[in-house]
Amino acid sequence: MTAAAAGPDEKRLKRLREMYADECAGKALFTGLARYADDERRDVFLTLAASEQRHAEHWERLLRDAGQDPRPPRTPFRVKALVFLAGRLGTEAVLPLMLRTEANEADRYRRSDSEATATMAAQEAAAGRTIAAMQGIPEGGSIARAEGRHRTDLGGALRATVFGINDGLVSNFSLVMGVAGGTSGNSVVLLAGIAGLVAGAFAMASGEWVSVNSQRELYENELRIEREELVAFPEEERAELEAIYRAKGIPADEARVLVDNIMSRDDIALDTLAREELGLDPTTLGSPWIAAFSSFCAFAIGASLPVLPFVFGSGTAATATAIVLCLLALFGVGAATSIFTGKHAGRAGLRMAVIGATVAAITFGIGKVVGQTV
Repeated sequence: MTAAAAGPDEKRLKRLREMYADECAGKALFTGLARYADDERRDVFLTLAASEQRHAEHWERLLRDAGQDPRPPRTPFRVKALVFLAGRLGTEAVLPLMLRTEANEADRYRRSDSEATATMAAQEAAAGRTIAAMQGIPEGGSIARAEGRHRTDLGGALRATVFGINDGLVSNFSLVMGVAGGTSGNSVVLLAGIAGLVAGAFAMASGEWVSVNSQRELYENELRIEREELVAFPEEERAELEAIYRAKGIPADEARVLVDNIMSRDDIALDTLAREELGLDPTTLGSPWIAAFSSFCAFAIGASLPVLPFVFGSGTAATATAIVLCLLALFGVGAATSIFTGKHAGRAGLRMAVIGATVAAITFGIGKVVGQTV
């Protein structure tokens, strides 16, 4: 067989191995989540795990037909992390982190894989809808809207924490390396590092406060308008709500009875209209003070790492220790981002470490040049 003929076969085998590994990972994830779910959700997760198992067997069979002997792949870091979080925070916390990945899996089956059966593609799409339904997202709701709805939940808080630590780590690592390149004075490096930590943390906190407070004021204004419309035009609001439920497939008579019950209480009516018309959950508008405090803490944690070696040491030893410590931390943060992105943890960690090292090397070099000329 020529090299040209072998190329497409190897490409196909690589794709089959990837699909097999993804389905095995999906089975491991749903099986792990089932251990920490209540009875109703446990049954759903186990059903999804069984579906992933059948899909894995399909790809395994194709690999064996191609002369391969597939071994069960290692469980990815992302799966282990999600199961760990589910055990500590509950399955509700990890569901928002799974939604986009499930959508991508369904899209890959639907658009690009000719060796998957139509049933498998439909089951992958159904899995995404099931995850969305567990979060209370109506059928047809967009991913962006779903992620916005869960901006204040534990999954969103975890995402903000990871990226906040990354921001503090990268920015202060670069600053400290730049100053260390320009001077041999330990006190100067330490002063610059602490100043960068404090200034950056307060900047992040104030920016987050303004952002969340503005968003909260916008949502509160929309709720105020909806409340006024409910008082001024109750019949129009009733008709809109009936139309929404009929569009979801509820028969006209049942929709009318349901809306009558909802409109009989003003608080329930406003809450329902906010969710159905505006896509808002009035109970999760978010606190600007909590957002500011968490941003401050996350940034400060990351920014403190490059400073610590200069607290206990000085000179080349402190600089080398800061470099090693920060690169390890950057690798860990990069690997942690794979929980949200679905990318390979090792590659994500390595990419983050390389980016951080490159930026730090550039600032160190600039500091070296400037330090010799001033």
